[in-house]
Amino acid sequence: MPTEPVAAPAGNLPPVLRPEHPPVRTLDELARRFAREVRGDLSGRTLSGITLATADLRPGEAFVAIQGANRHGAEFARDAAEKGAVAIVTDAAGADLAADAGVPVLVVDHPRAMLGDLSAWVYGTGAGDDLPLLLGTTGTNGKTSVSHILEGILGQLGVVTGLSSTAERHIAGQVIVSRLTTPEASEFHALLALMRERGVQAVAVEVSAQALSRHRVDGIVFDIAAFTNLSHDHLDDYADMREYFEAKLPLFRADRSRRAVISLDSAAGRDVAAMCEVPFVTVGAPEIAADPEEAAAADWVVDILEERQTGTEFRLTAKDGRTLTSIVPTIGRHMAANAGLAIAMILEAGYEWDDLVAALERDGRIDAYLPGRTERVSGDRGPAVFVDFGHSPDAFEKTLAAVRRVTPGKVLMLVGADGDRDATKRHDMGRTAAEGSDILVITDHHPRFENPDSIRATLIEGARRAKPDAEIHEYSPPERAIIEAVALVGEGDAILWAGPGHQDYRDVRGVRTPYSARELARRALREAGWPVPEPHWPVPYPPHETPLSDPTREWR
Repeated sequence: MPTEPVAAPAGNLPPVLRPEHPPVRTLDELARRFAREVRGDLSGRTLSGITLATADLRPGEAFVAIQGANRHGAEFARDAAEKGAVAIVTDAAGADLAADAGVPVLVVDHPRAMLGDLSAWVYGTGAGDDLPLLLGTTGTNGKTSVSHILEGILGQLGVVTGLSSTAERHIAGQVIVSRLTTPEASEFHALLALMRERGVQAVAVEVSAQALSRHRVDGIVFDIAAFTNLSHDHLDDYADMREYFEAKLPLFRADRSRRAVISLDSAAGRDVAAMCEVPFVTVGAPEIAADPEEAAAADWVVDILEERQTGTEFRLTAKDGRTLTSIVPTIGRHMAANAGLAIAMILEAGYEWDDLVAALERDGRIDAYLPGRTERVSGDRGPAVFVDFGHSPDAFEKTLAAVRRVTPGKVLMLVGADGDRDATKRHDMGRTAAEGSDILVITDHHPRFENPDSIRATLIEGARRAKPDAEIHEYSPPERAIIEAVALVGEGDAILWAGPGHQDYRDVRGVRTPYSARELARRALREAGWPVPEPHWPVPYPPHETPLSDPTREWR
């Protein structure tokens, strides 16, 4: 299994990976294929890569300059040339701005829309090239979990795997912290080329709606595309839920995928199936589905057998009567549904049923690590503490219900909300958090450039409207909030800390600082006198760090 990544230094982003031996391409050929105008002499020039960001640029690469929200990338053309760019690829407006860069300028009509095809050509990772099996998952919730479950099961089958998720990138065991849910097209194609070099046979990819809208997976055809569900999220990017739903549909066109697996657990699943352009099968979990009868009629049906703090046992049944029983190593009926979806994807990809059943029976469970997905960080005594990445009302509802079912005592929820993101869901986040918990603690997550006091106030307002008599506490910063939360519970109780999950930083006014909810929770438990197990991840804090409960620390 892959090991946990070390957190990136403060303010730094994880590296963009490149193949060690990229194909040799000439600028002449690039111009013939893609450019409508060339400014400068291309003769004898070759390129070894392509990038959108001067911060990532390596000597010998082409710099693609696009119009941003506030500035045109071509304003940085001279900087790119000084760092070793061999050419600038941009639109007509950018070409004028890049005129004095000192390197050739190739003019294209829509550089952002062309980036996927450009990158596929540069790295040799287009649909007709020799690539690993590609398994892409989209939906509001569950994308990361499905991707990590896919990787785990494929590893149990002896497959050399790669992964690209919100949490991490994996390349045959190497782990890199992720920047975006789905990387930019230039980064994604470079990553695929590197995976191919290292012998990766199958890749699990998390595909966000933004990735499809912003051309991040252009130039890629997935062998299997999957849909999890649709719920309120990302209305800062899309006008309404219909537009958000339609942003996901291109993954199920014939130019984007070869086969599909569609969950019928949310109402949107039926619509995806109706509009899917490729052969598909359906999966349903009647116990959690919006329409239990529809889910029960799916090609594959997931039945939940037992829930406990160490995992969820389920049975997967095919229409032809085949069944398998296994355990997904995290809590929640929705996690069993995610596992059923992943298994159906693997079978649709051509892996053998008997081999799959034998591997799961041999190991007694799905051998997958789901970073920050209802991840238990506490020990055998004291309150159970789960850290989760969920940041939508639907995720809160499902995860709180899962924690409730395995907790004999009180359930405390610790939660914040992102700044500069979809603010329309915050009241519902507060409502769902209050309705599903006995105690609610509101704190900060990534305020970014918003006032964190205002974010917390909106969450509290939503909670109070839904449950006026709720026990609600407000603490900032989160380092204090988790200490106070642990003090409010005891043996047999549980804490669900939702929002930060696997993330190893906080974003405050554009500055990323090292941060780990998992380690903060463990330290708070330890200081309260509760035993904690050894972590599965490197601790991102130096040994001499001031204790979290240091009374000299000034809490605001």
